Formats: sequence, C-alpha cells, structure tokens
Amino acid sequence: MIETLLPSNVAVQTCRASEGSGVKVMAEEESAIATAVKSRRREFSIGRTCARAALSKLGFPPCAIPSGPHREPLWPTGIVGSITHCGGFYAAAVALEKDYVALGIDAEVDEELPPGVLPLVSGVEERYWIDNASGRLNWGRLLFSAKESIFKAWFPLTREWLGFEDAVVTIVPDDGSFVAQLPHTLVPANDCPRELHGRFLIANGLILTAVFIAV
Repeated sequence: MIETLLPSNVAVQTCRASEGSGVKVMAEEESAIATAVKSRRREFSIGRTCARAALSKLGFPPCAIPSGPHREPLWPTGIVGSITHCGGFYAAAVALEKDYVALGIDAEVDEELPPGVLPLVSGVEERYWIDNASGRLNWGRLLFSAKESIFKAWFPLTREWLGFEDAVVTIVPDDGSFVAQLPHTLVPANDCPRELHGRFLIANGLILTAVFIAV
C-alpha cells in the first residue's frame, strides 16, 4: 500500500512480522542494538531486511545499514531512504540521491492517540482543524504520522532536529495529501525548502504517510 504514495522510481519493500522470522543483523549493525531487548532487536532486524530488499530493487547488493548517533539509518553512498514499523507491519523506501534529496515514510496503527498526546504533538491551529474535521477518522494519529515522515526526511537532509511544534501541518483530505510549513527552521531558505508536501493513505488498519523532495 505504501508504494502508492511514492513515485515509481522509489523502491519499496513491505513485510508483516509473520514473514520476518529468523532474520539477523549484519555485524556492522550490531552496535545499534547491542543492549536492546528481544522485541527491539526483532523490529530492527526485520526493518533492515526490508531495507536491503528495497535496495536490491535499485541494483544494490546486500550491505550493512548501520545507525547514526541519532539512530538514523546510514544508507550507502548515493541513496536516500527511510524505514518504519508498527503493529507487525514493516516498510522501507529507498531512492537514488540523483533523483531525490530526501525521503521519509511512517506507518501507524489506525487508532486514536493516547490521552494527552495530541497537545504534545500539535499546535493550536492543527487542533482547531482536528476538532472541526468531518468524518470519523483518527486525524490526530494521522497528524502525528505526517510529522514523523517530515522529520525522517528533514533530519538526514539538514542535520537539524525538529520538534513537533516546528512543523505546522495542513491536511487535505480530498486528495490524500498534506502540506507542512517549517517557519522556525534555522536552515537558510535558499538551501532547503520551508514547505514540504506529503501524501497519506488509511487502509487495512494502518495510517501511512510519505514525504519526498525531488532534485
């Protein structure tokens, strides 16, 4: 499903937890989960397996995808990408750097946010829109997912850490899209966009979002 949110030259691999039993990490990846509990090791290993499968669709041989200091995936030279997982669903998306400067994907279970979380991840304008939105959709969870995709694309591109308050998201339900304004970013406007566009899909118990910035 998530591949429908991305252009055809972005390689995507998805997996359900039942399909990922017995997978292992490569030696260069081990330090990222050396002290992790079993469930975290499993999440990491299945995510990396998806990432390698996606890379193979671009012609890359199996390779390690270690983690950076902020737990971000360190992709092979010439690649941008993103990994996500939730509720037994895993996905990875990768693209050539010559085509895209940034890429972010996120998956969330299609449920309401836990009580008290929405004020932590949203601004006044966003909460006003959610309070008045039509339809019985989990708009708060969608907003959270959209911001996760935005941050996954933004940090590798700029090395600038965004808080939830730093992205102001407008959801456009009619065409399954969203727009994010980044009014507080420190990155010069002539280097990186201050407005990002993304797409979303709600299906099969999942909320899926994606952001990409073409060259």
